[in-house]
Amino acid sequence: MPSCLGLYIENNLIKYAKMSRDHDNLRIDSFGIKFYDNINEAINMIVSETYSYKTPISVNISDEKYYYADLFSLLNKKDLEKAVDTEFDYFCNETKKNKKALEYRRLLIPNLENKDKITSLYIYSDKSNIAGKLQTLEKFRVSHIVPLPISIANLNRFIDKRGTLIINIEKNTSLTTLIDGQINKIDLIENGMKEIFDNITMKENSYAKAYEICKNSTIYTLQGRNLQVEENEYMEDIMPVLYKIIEQTKEVLNKNNTDIKEIYITGLATAINNIDLYFQENFPNKRCEILTPFFIDKGNVKLNIKDYIEVNSAISLALQGLNIGTKEVNFKNKGKMDQFNQFLTMDIGDKSNKKNKNRQNEKMPRENFTDKLKDMFRMDFSKSLDNIEKGMIRFSATVLILLIIYTAFTKVLINQINSKEIEVQSFIKDSETKINEISAKSKLVNERTQQYNSLIQKIDESSAKITEGYAKKRAIPNFLTQIMSNIPKEVQLTSISNTTGKTIKIETQSKEYEQLGYFIAKIKNEGILIDVTATSGIRQNEFIKVTIEGNLPY
Repeated sequence: MPSCLGLYIENNLIKYAKMSRDHDNLRIDSFGIKFYDNINEAINMIVSETYSYKTPISVNISDEKYYYADLFSLLNKKDLEKAVDTEFDYFCNETKKNKKALEYRRLLIPNLENKDKITSLYIYSDKSNIAGKLQTLEKFRVSHIVPLPISIANLNRFIDKRGTLIINIEKNTSLTTLIDGQINKIDLIENGMKEIFDNITMKENSYAKAYEICKNSTIYTLQGRNLQVEENEYMEDIMPVLYKIIEQTKEVLNKNNTDIKEIYITGLATAINNIDLYFQENFPNKRCEILTPFFIDKGNVKLNIKDYIEVNSAISLALQGLNIGTKEVNFKNKGKMDQFNQFLTMDIGDKSNKKNKNRQNEKMPRENFTDKLKDMFRMDFSKSLDNIEKGMIRFSATVLILLIIYTAFTKVLINQINSKEIEVQSFIKDSETKINEISAKSKLVNERTQQYNSLIQKIDESSAKITEGYAKKRAIPNFLTQIMSNIPKEVQLTSISNTTGKTIKIETQSKEYEQLGYFIAKIKNEGILIDVTATSGIRQNEFIKVTIEGNLPY
């Protein structure tokens, strides 16, 4: 079960909280506040009391600063990292800071005003501050050095869409703004509990006593001041500082132009009773409450939740050490390339003898090739290494590291190729199965199509026969009806016969030849018969006889 000891260290006091994690279950094993005169003795005592000699320690960075820069969000990852570093170089040049003396980390956060840009939040501190922290904890296993205003967001899961402000009142005051549960802005206020403790300590001569006085102090709101039994002489040391913090918080909110719905108060100031009501009175349109760690059961009456809240800073640092929260802000770990470059440029051997050795080499005569070859393979670890040996070691180390990287990369690549090959084979097998299924269905469709075409052909033939029979059946009555309708009065029909198939023969007579011609034209034009032929007229007595032949139109 992993565990971590969170230490929040500031002037004269240390907050500590040792936490353990079992999957998603978090537990506080021990916690407390210790005032000290000797920081090393205090840390040794805390480590001893919490049995944390081999436990990773997560500690806050001191006196860090914050800086913001807007970058184009359309850059690829490599170019964006270059732009981040270039922007910090520009900042150092503009402010005349020595970049080599600074250590910085960055957070990339969305730019709410311009979607084409992304904001880089820089956290930087003097390397001497980090070295001082490591030196203080050199006997122990330090895993994280992180800025408290960022780790404090670990205490709750701000996953709603509302704007949230965390006011952490410790030695100084930090304002952490979160939008959609993500850190958006960090602002620092110089006023804090140090000012209150200093004022009370001037009267009581004890930081511990000043803390106890704050725990026993109660802020009465405007509505509840008539309930105040006796006047607290120390409120004149407390209230002016809290008033400054509230006024500066209002200025920050106006400057940031962020719609804040909830305000959470945490830090040493939560020892003062009713501080949340005091903030609520000054921010009536926002919900103000004390920040409680998300994993603490508020319904458990056996827990004194206020004691946990007083060490919120240490709890948030311990959570950071348990890999909960933002990973990019750990000042303990250097970048991989920095470690690699430092390894390649490290100086091996006794540096104190380097100058003397160079002087001796100047005075000594040149050795012959055989002696030099022997010396190259002679291993005398009591002597410092020369430049050739250092170069060989660096070259060997470089080759070894590249070989390890190549081997690891090759192994990963081969595993990926094998995995993809299995996927491809599975895909091919599945495709072949689908193709076989489609071929079988296609064959069945073709067979069905042939059957359907044969049936359609038979239906067409039957339909043609039926149509022809129907046409034949109706052709002659229709023909006779049309003849009756179109025959002139002066024309007589002597005979109508169906000689063969569709051929009709009509014998007519009339006294006038023109009437017969008119009748023949009617038969042609009205389509009563097709392919019409007629004989020339033969006069017999007073009548002219004509024979007309043609085919029925069906």
